[in-house]
Amino acid sequence: MNANVSEKPFHRILLTGAAGGLGKILREKLKPWADIIRLSDISDMGEAAEGEEIVQCNLADKKAVNDLVKDTELILHFGGISVEAPFEDILSANIQGTYNIYEAAHLHAVKRVIFASSNHAIGFYKTTEHIDADDPVRPDSMYGISKCFGENLSRYYFDRFGLETVCVRIGSSFPAPNNRRMLTTYLSYDDLVRLLHSAVFTPKVGHTIVFGMSNNPSSWWDNRKAAHLGYQPQDSSIAFQHLFPPSGDYPDAEDIGANYHGGSFITSGPQYK
Repeated sequence: MNANVSEKPFHRILLTGAAGGLGKILREKLKPWADIIRLSDISDMGEAAEGEEIVQCNLADKKAVNDLVKDTELILHFGGISVEAPFEDILSANIQGTYNIYEAAHLHAVKRVIFASSNHAIGFYKTTEHIDADDPVRPDSMYGISKCFGENLSRYYFDRFGLETVCVRIGSSFPAPNNRRMLTTYLSYDDLVRLLHSAVFTPKVGHTIVFGMSNNPSSWWDNRKAAHLGYQPQDSSIAFQHLFPPSGDYPDAEDIGANYHGGSFITSGPQYK
């Protein structure tokens, strides 16, 4: 066999948001999937390691994004603002930026995008409600609205151009839950990678919405509409239940955030310049 022929599934894939919390985790985890990982963020990403390309890019810059996407085969779009912020900032980073990614993906014939959506696209459902991907969006914030936009935009690009997308409505992906709500929304880093692997390597995904959660003892979300991905979470928040022992009535009727899927995002906005 020619030593120069790679056995990896992709030659070059793009990860936006590479300087973010999850981007830093994925920077290493994606390397077995491609010869080259093109890493992009508006913030500093340090030096490129072997098999990496570093491209500092403002996603609101359409030409820069067009250049960024060129020669890539797959995009994992984790870039943008990941918390509530003034609409003007959300508009630039999350809405204009996501449009620029999809338009460039279409122009450069990228076959699939993995879009980092969020549970905040459906955050105004009450914790007494159990939903699936066909239930209407109910964003809890300007940030959540931007994720609804991304999901709808990706639907359009699939229906109009055949550009496949898996929208991952990420729950709470951290080393461990940091409050009682996260016992339900927890997504371990390893399960995140398992979910992305399913999203990337399932032969046909069309336009799929999947809830990003581990195998937690309680759930508000039903993933049967994404069963074709074959995602099987291996971790669970049950290992952390001892950190949040029961105390009184939960959720407290006075604690608004505790009564909705979106938690504290329910009351964190809108914010103004």
